[in-house]
Amino acid sequence: MTPTTPADVTRAALIRLHPPPVDNATHPPPPTWQHGGVTAATHSTLFPQVPDTADAVLDGLDPEQRAVATALHGPVCVLAGAGTGKTRAITHRIAYGVRSGILQPNSILAVTFTNRAAGEMRGRLRHLGAGGVQARTFHAAALRQLQFFWPKAVGGELPRIVDRKIQLVADAAAACRIRLERGELRDVTAEIEWSKVTQTVPADYAAAAAKTGRLTPRNNAETAQIYATYETLKRDRTLIDFEDVLLLTVGILQDRHDIAEQVRSQYQHFVVDEYQDVSPLQQRLLDLWLGDRDNLCVVGDASQTIYSFTGATPDHLLNFRTRHPGATVVKLVRDYRSTPQVVHLANTLLSHAKGRAAEHRLELISQRDRGPEPAYTDYADEPTEAEGTARHIRTLIDNGVSAGEIAILFRTNGQSEIYEQALADAGIPYQLRGAERFFERAEVRKAGHALRSAARFGNNDSLLDDAVDLPSQVRAVLSGEGWTSQPPDGSGAVRERWESLAALVRLAEDFARAKPTATLTDLVAELDERAAAQHAPTVEGITLASLHAAKGLEWDAVFLVGLAEGMMPITYAKTDEQIEEERRLLYVGVTRARHHLSLSWALSRSPGGRPNRRPSRFLDGIRPGTSGAAARNTSTGQGGIEHGTPSTPRTTTGPVRRRTARTVARCHVCGRTLTDAGEMKLMRCEDCPSDMDEGLYERLRDWRADQAQQLGQPAFCVFTDKTLIAIAEAMPEDAAQLARIPGVGMRKLNRFGTDVLTICAGGAPDTGVGGVDEDD
Repeated sequence: MTPTTPADVTRAALIRLHPPPVDNATHPPPPTWQHGGVTAATHSTLFPQVPDTADAVLDGLDPEQRAVATALHGPVCVLAGAGTGKTRAITHRIAYGVRSGILQPNSILAVTFTNRAAGEMRGRLRHLGAGGVQARTFHAAALRQLQFFWPKAVGGELPRIVDRKIQLVADAAAACRIRLERGELRDVTAEIEWSKVTQTVPADYAAAAAKTGRLTPRNNAETAQIYATYETLKRDRTLIDFEDVLLLTVGILQDRHDIAEQVRSQYQHFVVDEYQDVSPLQQRLLDLWLGDRDNLCVVGDASQTIYSFTGATPDHLLNFRTRHPGATVVKLVRDYRSTPQVVHLANTLLSHAKGRAAEHRLELISQRDRGPEPAYTDYADEPTEAEGTARHIRTLIDNGVSAGEIAILFRTNGQSEIYEQALADAGIPYQLRGAERFFERAEVRKAGHALRSAARFGNNDSLLDDAVDLPSQVRAVLSGEGWTSQPPDGSGAVRERWESLAALVRLAEDFARAKPTATLTDLVAELDERAAAQHAPTVEGITLASLHAAKGLEWDAVFLVGLAEGMMPITYAKTDEQIEEERRLLYVGVTRARHHLSLSWALSRSPGGRPNRRPSRFLDGIRPGTSGAAARNTSTGQGGIEHGTPSTPRTTTGPVRRRTARTVARCHVCGRTLTDAGEMKLMRCEDCPSDMDEGLYERLRDWRADQAQQLGQPAFCVFTDKTLIAIAEAMPEDAAQLARIPGVGMRKLNRFGTDVLTICAGGAPDTGVGGVDEDD
């Protein structure tokens, strides 16, 4: 009989279960974040000094990040915008808990969605002195548990995981006498994966696909037939797939309470990164791991939900406060990654969004100095766009931007080839994102063996006779593997191998700078740890990647290409929900850029073709010379900490103080959201017209000069130029109006308010230093 519910699916897979019996110094005070103590969320030191105390782990965190790091009990939800240091916040939270003795390393399970992200988390925790914490993907954590408990729960060996799922789907289609083209085969495979992570059985597939409005590659009944046959073939061949790893783990934990309790006794604290990407099946597994406990910290951003086609949904993130009324919610909106110009574009892009995720968008505030304006370029055709992009990249490289800090991002992988050719023609090295893992590359494995051999037997190696330090030893060893001081000409496999070896050389140089006494043996140990954590060094070369593959990454310069209707949004995005996901995908692309951002599109596909394409609708109202729908001011995005209402009373020493919500700063001329500190003081965009009273401004400047001279301080210590401009524009009539002007504040209001209001009213203030400063 065909299973009809998710529970039936897992129980059918575990039909052979036979329940067995249950087995019985003092640290100097850190600089405050207001005075430069915050360290950047990106560009961190490659080999940082391990903090010497638990409190030192908190050094350099801003107030919201520190709130995350010190919230070690109960449910915690971190709503973190792009570039706000979410990974930094949660890794410091784990490290602070471990270093302070509150959390035991082996009792923590941190889960995320990619091996790269898990590797980065393990690497950061190691550098914070919190080794031993399990940081894994959902699948890796589930597979580890499944392998351990399978003999006890089911008996025998765990079935082999299918190597090539797409081939098995092809066999299933053939058995159903359904012919699938190559593209259809890939799409049907994706439909089966979606069905399994949403816990949809074959009999329910057609109804579920119709209900969610999925654009299916074949007739729903045919897809359901292939899906059912695929499951039968797996069972007959004693195979499981990656989705089965989650399903079977869920089945064991549901049916065997003794095993579930054993897992819960091991893991008592859970951290989930990228929580907006959790599927219903992953959420079910997380619930089983937790049991009736609430020691859970989740972090995510609904505006970066771009994998709904795989079953991911932001609902679990958006409903977290409903499920956990006592949760602490922390919003991270200080963007340490991107310039105000990039942040403004990103905020404006989302201000036009619709839907539930848009209602919870975060308004980012750049913490960086101003940079260049984003560039918008249209080209006659796609080859010209690729060539123009390559020329701009060459200019950036010539001006000192590292090739490894530049990326070209596109909507589909099929757009890659033309850019590969353009870069090769321009002699610019590149790498394709999503290729083989660094430490699994043949040349890297071979180089590792050579370095390990040199570390053990180097005294007898003539190559090392003239090597005076660690970097020169590494260069000498790798020269025998194909490394040269200058890269080879052209591109292709030879250049890719050289780039891999060059990355190892640079890593050795950085390692030696951080640890001057390090030996070749120490470097080999470091490489082994990095390989285990999949913490790869940077490979020089332009990155070519799809927008989906770029999630979680960042570069100094980003080129978003092919932004024409039909590609962005993609032509098959029909429903409102699908269109909004395309907008979020572009938002992810925009927020990958630190400093330089270029957006381009081609008016036709081929040279001489009809120029009938138009730029993406998402750029309407953003790029110069266009108008679009009015921005929707639905953001709830100011940063801060909100403490939930506990479901059961808790003893406190006093009432909980809640942070007062801050209003969004908007230009009083055009109404757009302001993110630049200077513009926020003016309360308008720099480019918007000013209605300043010039005479009042000059009188304020003269008064400020007198005050500064008498105080013996620079003029800006009284008021900055922008604050004076804002005062001259607002012409406040009373203290309340003056206090609302950014840059005034209560201290300066008490000290200089009477003088300023007198000048604004047309009078002359008393001579002498204004007011009395209680702090003097």
